[in-house]
Amino acid sequence: MGFTPLEGLMMGTRAGDIDPALPGFLARKEGVEIGEVEAWLNTRSGLLGVSGRSHDMQELLEAEAQGDTWAALAVEMFCYRIRKYIAAYLAVLEGAAAIVFGGGIGENAPAVRERICAKMDWCGLRLDPTRNAAAQGTEAQISANHASLHAYVIPVDEAVIIARDTATCLGTGETPK
Repeated sequence: MGFTPLEGLMMGTRAGDIDPALPGFLARKEGVEIGEVEAWLNTRSGLLGVSGRSHDMQELLEAEAQGDTWAALAVEMFCYRIRKYIAAYLAVLEGAAAIVFGGGIGENAPAVRERICAKMDWCGLRLDPTRNAAAQGTEAQISANHASLHAYVIPVDEAVIIARDTATCLGTGETPK
């Protein structure tokens, strides 16, 4: 993240990277204060804003399967932006040994992982479809054995990690469990 949680990937309710001129444009066009536009970009954008339906990826995948084009657009934008970030980080890092999927969507949405990785052959990332489908909320390698860039699912408890890091930064000496 950059200056705000808004920067970076498109999320459930946050827009992610946007053109910096957009907030001013929206404020003028809609006749609202810039603070209201900032609230929209943080709470009514992302998957929710694009789909007009939900910020929940499972709901969006179900809606897409039933022909909802807005849900399909939201899912495609999400996958596109992750591919874009992976490619950017591979360039900056001059490669990597592995890609790790964690968090709610990364741990529990094999279809999304498949869509993200489907267009990543150029860097040696190849999923094993059986492994990918089986890895839901469990630690597993999901890439093919012959892939030169591997992929894994690693479940994370973000709240515990944040609490531990906070305790360490504050020097309390106590580590939350």
